Amino acid sequence: MKKRFAAGVIALLTAALVLGTGLTASAQSEKPTASDVGVTATQIRIGVVADNDNPFVPGILKGAVDAVQGAAKYINANGGIAGRKVVVDVYDSKLNANETRNAFIEACEKDFALVGTTALFVTQVDDMVNCKDSKGQATGIPDIGGLITSLTEACSPQTFSPNAPQVQCDTAGKDPVTYQGTMGPFKYIERQTKGGAHGALLISNDTPDARRSGDANMLLVKKAGVKADTEVALSSRDPQSAFTPVVQEMKAKDSNFSYLTMSLNSAIELRQEAALQGIPNDQATWLCPSTCYDAKAMADAGSTMNDETIFLTFLPFEEVKANKMLANFVKYTGKNKVDGFGVSAWAAAILFQQTLTDAVKDHGVNGVTRENLFTALRATGDFNAGGLVSGANIAKKTGSPCYLLLKYNDGKFTRTHPTKKGTFDCTKSNYTTVQGSAGG
Repeated sequence: MKKRFAAGVIALLTAALVLGTGLTASAQSEKPTASDVGVTATQIRIGVVADNDNPFVPGILKGAVDAVQGAAKYINANGGIAGRKVVVDVYDSKLNANETRNAFIEACEKDFALVGTTALFVTQVDDMVNCKDSKGQATGIPDIGGLITSLTEACSPQTFSPNAPQVQCDTAGKDPVTYQGTMGPFKYIERQTKGGAHGALLISNDTPDARRSGDANMLLVKKAGVKADTEVALSSRDPQSAFTPVVQEMKAKDSNFSYLTMSLNSAIELRQEAALQGIPNDQATWLCPSTCYDAKAMADAGSTMNDETIFLTFLPFEEVKANKMLANFVKYTGKNKVDGFGVSAWAAAILFQQTLTDAVKDHGVNGVTRENLFTALRATGDFNAGGLVSGANIAKKTGSPCYLLLKYNDGKFTRTHPTKKGTFDCTKSNYTTVQGSAGG
């Protein structure tokens, strides 16, 4: 069982369109040429930077690489972009800030854009911002990110993602900052719980970004009306004994709720400790983000994880018949390779496809330039992959109220809210803002 200790944000997704050019007759007859870095008459090179080979959790983010490679196959099978095939270069950032920076520098010189970036240790973006185009201008390299945990990257003018930053970027660097997100699942559970929900709130302290992200999540939980019986920050590497005082506090206060934004392994340890101390599954709603949406790892835990509630902002993989883009994601990535990190990276690749096609509509087949791609990204509003993911406003860097809930039992995930396959609860009032400490 692979531990998934990604620093505490939940990954998700985006969109795709079947592309038509809509070009004028003269533009249609134009022959493709080398128009910018990474672009030839026949190819467009993109780079995916992801943490993979590392001493902590080998292969932790391989799903992101698999998804971008799958998306390239999908795009190419549907005609490519501007008469060119998409080619993917893979850069392993190895959960290391220096390796991440080296990857950005290499991609700047070789690739047209970064797509599906899933690197957890982005400490600076100067190499992206100052990246020169084929004319020697510091246009920057577009960074169409997948899972982005660093605010330095998320709020960079070069970065656009189908996953909105947790912080409203105009407040980044201030204290307090303004966080944004959906409190939908927490409101729903609080209203469904007799006497109101109260219990344990657990976040990761593995990195400053993980701590900040966890704190932001819990501010949303409390704004939704859930009361904290205990709030704890732990490491995803902590043993089960670290959860003993948490469970003791839950027993003492008869808690009926728990929300953990750590690794799946930590969620399993919490539930094992609860069972050891005699808390029955049905005493509490055990809520976990998409890190717990892992059929093999959940099954390996036996009955421990039964009755776990999982909060998603993308459609479950079991619902391929309900959404065409979900079906394409699973088909081209590979049924045994898909995961939540991959959804975000796939969505980023489809955002790249859509916006670059928009640029080609305006500028012709040789309008494949970084500058034109930036212009198209800055003009892109709401984006949700035709309902595959909860979505975001790309230009404004704001998110969506949409979510869904699953329940896990004996190897099976069952949709519990909303019950109709292929849908989300998108109640507008669920999307909200809260203020909190900039440093977590």
